[in-house]
Amino acid sequence: MLSTREIHQHLTNVLEDTAFLGFPGLIRGKVRDRYDLGDKLMLITTDRQSAFDRVLAAVPFKGQVLNQVSAFWFEHTRDIVPNHVIEIPDPNVTIARKCEVFPVEFVMRAYLTGTTSTSIWKNYQGGARNYCGHELPDGMVKNQPLPKPLLTPTTKDDLHDELVSAAQIIERGMIDADTWARLETIAGALFARGQEIAAANGLILVDTKYELGRDKDGDIVLIDEIHTPDSSRYWLREGYETRFVKGEEPENIDKEFLRRWFVDHCDPYHDEVLPEAPAELVAELSHRYMQLFEMITATTFEPALDRPIRERMLQNLAKYR
Repeated sequence: MLSTREIHQHLTNVLEDTAFLGFPGLIRGKVRDRYDLGDKLMLITTDRQSAFDRVLAAVPFKGQVLNQVSAFWFEHTRDIVPNHVIEIPDPNVTIARKCEVFPVEFVMRAYLTGTTSTSIWKNYQGGARNYCGHELPDGMVKNQPLPKPLLTPTTKDDLHDELVSAAQIIERGMIDADTWARLETIAGALFARGQEIAAANGLILVDTKYELGRDKDGDIVLIDEIHTPDSSRYWLREGYETRFVKGEEPENIDKEFLRRWFVDHCDPYHDEVLPEAPAELVAELSHRYMQLFEMITATTFEPALDRPIRERMLQNLAKYR
């Protein structure tokens, strides 16, 4: 893992866009770019750091961290469910099978926490005792373990994800009952595996989301990403109980400081042009992503430093032209 001082030397060697690759049919997401290669997909995880529905900065090695964390988890869960990975030809790139995606996100939660309007804690704090079809007891407090891990699905919407229950999903004809039962079992098993490995590595996997689909043969397949720092909430295991008893927030490797800097220095929702993120904050965020990689996987992060990122990717992906 590089120090923040070493990361400063790579602040301009970042992957902000992939148009230079020259592949047709780019679909640009917040962090990932997708190309349709006919019978498969090319998924490229960039270094973009997004919030407030816009890009705040490009963080060195972030894309590599996210792509390789997913690769780690795909490998460690393939006995539970097949995944979409065909190969990983570049640290930032996954070549994946095409799938018909199920129209919900499979959100697993093990703790009563969260800050957004759809989070389980905000709903509970507001008086809700039924959350996505699950009955919750009175008297619970923030950051308390739930009686058992819960699958709390949401619909997929470009503007607003909707919390739904299993019964609503089946009633609306989004997924049939038998298939839902299989998907629920898969999501629960994936989360249990994630919790087990995270605990062994000094972490608590608090909540996460999965995406699942069917391949051309009709088999259920795990797609997208899995247990990454961007799709999951992790707390440090050591000290959780003590902090919970004291009413303190659990300790984590916080990635929100860059977001807070923008809130303090501009109106990120409305200002047409945002200030440039300070280099020292970008380097610190890069370091924290690497730190999370090493804690999640219990392996050493090896940043790809042999060539400039664009040169490397042009060579590694040439065979797909």
